[in-house]
Amino acid sequence: TIPERRDQRANRSRRGRDGGRPPAFDKQLYKKRNVVERCFNRLKQHRAIATRYDKTRESYQATVTIASLFLWLNPL
Repeated sequence: TIPERRDQRANRSRRGRDGGRPPAFDKQLYKKRNVVERCFNRLKQHRAIATRYDKTRESYQATVTIASLFLWLNPL
């Protein structure tokens, strides 16, 4: 869903059939992907999530849940 760069398009067309099939780009899917990536970046601002201090899966998931609640209650 990442848009193709112009120089890649030019190289692909220059190579003809050997250039391969151009990837499809869905604008709506890209918008959704951007929202998810920005959410993960906001979650990683919490040190415990970015460095994974928690030893067990359950405690790590609880930390992510608490950080998500903080983001939900205090947007930007």
